[in-house]
Amino acid sequence: NLNSGLEGLDFKAPNAEQQGKLCQFRINTQIENEKYLRSHPELQLLIAEFLREVLFMRSEDTREFAAEHFADPELLERIQIKHLSPRSIDV
Repeated sequence: NLNSGLEGLDFKAPNAEQQGKLCQFRINTQIENEKYLRSHPELQLLIAEFLREVLFMRSEDTREFAAEHFADPELLERIQIKHLSPRSIDV
C-alpha cells in the first residue's frame, strides 16, 4: 500500500497567498460598507425601526412581518420624521 503523502491535504483550501488576498478583500469590503453606512444615516433608522417593531410584536413569521413592514406605505414618512428628530436613533 503506497501512500503519496497527500491524503490529508485539502486541495480546496486557499493557500497563503489566497488567504492574504481574501483577508485584504474582507478588510476593504468592511471599510467600504462602513463608508456607505456613514453616508446613509437613514439606513440605521430603517434597521433600528425594524428591529424595534420585530421585538415589540414578536411575530411568529418574521419573513412575512419584514415583508409587510418594508412594504408599508407610511414607512418612508416615519423614517423621514425620525431622521429630522434630534433624538432620532434610540433603540
